[in-house]
Amino acid sequence: MSNARAASRTEALRLLAGTKPLTLQLDYESGWQDAVELGRLGEKRGIRVQYRGQESIAVRCPQALAAGLARPKLTYRQRNLYCLFDLKDLPDSELQALEAKASRLGDYVLAGHLIRHVDSVWS
Repeated sequence: MSNARAASRTEALRLLAGTKPLTLQLDYESGWQDAVELGRLGEKRGIRVQYRGQESIAVRCPQALAAGLARPKLTYRQRNLYCLFDLKDLPDSELQALEAKASRLGDYVLAGHLIRHVDSVWS
């Protein structure tokens, strides 16, 4: 048993019918609309179905922030990028460029002291 990620309703239905993951995460724009119906289908098979519209990422250093934003975004979710370093250490132009890139991706660059929980870490 494992966790699985569905990028569409069709993929979610295929995963629910085939392999038996422990948890199926709906990671697409209209996933919230399908969560109840697919959750009921999953419940019958012992699969927990979840939809989350955002995730929290702890970012350890400026280089990790730049590298993370340079990689292709593999999720529909909004990423809250909590910087565990002092944002004042970045030159204003670099910070503005990173914030603009994050904004284009639908993400937010935030100060680390605002973090409540972490879904993943960029190092």
